[in-house]
Amino acid sequence: MRTQVAIVGAGPAGLLLSHLLAADGVESVVVETRSRGYVESRVRAGILESSTVELLDSVGLGERLHREGDEHRGIYLQWPGERHHLDFVDLVGRSIWLYGQTEVTLDLGRAREAAGQQVVYGISDTAVHDVGTDHPSVTYTDAGGASVRLDADVVVGCDGSFGPSRGAVPERLRRTWERTYPYAWLGILADVAPSTDELIYAWHPDGFAMHSMRSASVSRLYLQVPPGEDVARWSDDRIWDELATRLGHGQDGWALTPGPITDKSVLPMRSFVMEPMRHGRLFLAGDAAHIVPPTGAKGLNLAVADVGMLAPALVALLKGDERLADSYSDDALRRVWRCTHFSWWMTTMLHTSGDPFDEQLQLSQLRWVTSSEAGAAGLAENYAGLPIGYRG
Repeated sequence: MRTQVAIVGAGPAGLLLSHLLAADGVESVVVETRSRGYVESRVRAGILESSTVELLDSVGLGERLHREGDEHRGIYLQWPGERHHLDFVDLVGRSIWLYGQTEVTLDLGRAREAAGQQVVYGISDTAVHDVGTDHPSVTYTDAGGASVRLDADVVVGCDGSFGPSRGAVPERLRRTWERTYPYAWLGILADVAPSTDELIYAWHPDGFAMHSMRSASVSRLYLQVPPGEDVARWSDDRIWDELATRLGHGQDGWALTPGPITDKSVLPMRSFVMEPMRHGRLFLAGDAAHIVPPTGAKGLNLAVADVGMLAPALVALLKGDERLADSYSDDALRRVWRCTHFSWWMTTMLHTSGDPFDEQLQLSQLRWVTSSEAGAAGLAENYAGLPIGYRG
């Protein structure tokens, strides 16, 4: 097989990159180890920055988002006895959208199918070759057991932490930074209408809690737990009791409504950044190059920003102009580090460690953010989304 751009990974980053390239007449093939059904059903992020929505709108992918998604003006920050609303639109003129990653992936998959673009699911033994030359390739075994070689002008790794692309950058050239946080999230999906109109981020001495949602009838909620926590230790009743405590059930008349829990999982929390995001004819995007804790809602949005910068760089590269491709890694990493810092800041402000000194610092920070227009605007600017291509 032969294509201009071989894309490893059919998550939102890989599918969106294929869509953006096709709009400029560049051919691509996307390959994915998982089945299409798995990729389109896995529960992931649900918050879209304004920059992500603007990009999706600009390439004709925003129609269902605007019809079925939920636009939010801001978030609530809370600690015992206090709840404050930060209105992002008033503060920085930008909103966020609640629209699950599963829905984004569905929209992208349908768009690729309608355009006749090739996406190959259910492969194995994926490997990336010769990326330091002008003739890179991807090999894999297809679902029928046949060995396939996909030759390309460029290979893009959108295959996350455990795919082969990251390892194709020679170890002697790689630099990595990592932070493993001393807490995790117990996340649940519940078939119950949300008890809040916008997300609640709650600091509590027993641990962080968050109330999010997926739709008008499905709630998504989180509890801070120790790393490696056993989900079996958490009965439905225990989960709802703990959520009620940490989210302030009864505070100022607010009530948390419980319902049937349909999914429980423990999410580890870490930050990871690798450079460079480009080696020869291999480019990395999304989780293949960086991971952030979910507190700042940056993972999916960072992946979208990466491919939003990468697509025009590849189009130019294939026409003989290498300038954008040469600067892609540095340009992308400037935004990555800004979002990594914001995610760290949100995480450390809201998650308790059991240290009384740390608790007082966190409460002081929360009081400042919710009482200072400058503090609130700083959070709003980062949360609602920096421009794609941000170079601050």
